[in-house]
Amino acid sequence: MRWLPVFKKEMRLYFGSPVAYVIGAFFLLVSALFFAPSLIAYSEASMRAAMNPQFGQNLNPTENILRPLFYNMSIVLLFFIPMLTMRLFAEEKKSGTMELLLTYPVRDGEVLLGKFLAAGVLYGLILALTLLYPGVVAHFTRVEWGAVATGYLGLLLVGGTFLAVGIFVSSLAENQIVAGFATFGILLGFWLLGWFGDLTQGALRAVIQQAAVIEHMDSFAKGVIETKDLVYYLSAIAFALFLTLRSLESKRWRG
Repeated sequence: MRWLPVFKKEMRLYFGSPVAYVIGAFFLLVSALFFAPSLIAYSEASMRAAMNPQFGQNLNPTENILRPLFYNMSIVLLFFIPMLTMRLFAEEKKSGTMELLLTYPVRDGEVLLGKFLAAGVLYGLILALTLLYPGVVAHFTRVEWGAVATGYLGLLLVGGTFLAVGIFVSSLAENQIVAGFATFGILLGFWLLGWFGDLTQGALRAVIQQAAVIEHMDSFAKGVIETKDLVYYLSAIAFALFLTLRSLESKRWRG
């Protein structure tokens, strides 16, 4: 449990400044901008179906409202996750506390675990606030809560992957602004792989699409858990954290 002081320190830094509140508020606002049009369109379609049942055959709140919401929220994370991770190690180096941190009787892995869990808990709390949107839908119509749980599992895995990548970039950067922009650029590159895959054919297309981060979110948004998607996200998280650990160890050896 030697990672706990690091975890507590990061949580104090998050909530002791406007960072957590501003990021949470903006994430909810942007998510609402995606949620509201889908809800309004569904409401209008429901009213037409009430007058003509033929129009209501394909109406499904999970498919028409929540699935697009989950997918759009995963894209919004491209912009917000770098804000959570950019300062974790970069700011330590800029303020000169990185060397002090590495001399504590705490292993590098425990330092990394404390910081990763702090960012993960904050992300989880922000994500929990968005349960308001499925709650609003459930107030008006029946919701498939199993599909909702699957969608949120996908968002947790996508967010965890983005956090791990962001922490790795922060461990390399000397400035948190540089770390934030670099993290966004890398995540955007992995997201755009899905588009590039559509322009290719055959085996190359399959390989590129399997490497695309957001492509693996699609099944979760549909309410389906596939083993290949779980393996992809968990492997990506583990690999990014492994690289971060090697980065920290190299700094310790260089003094």
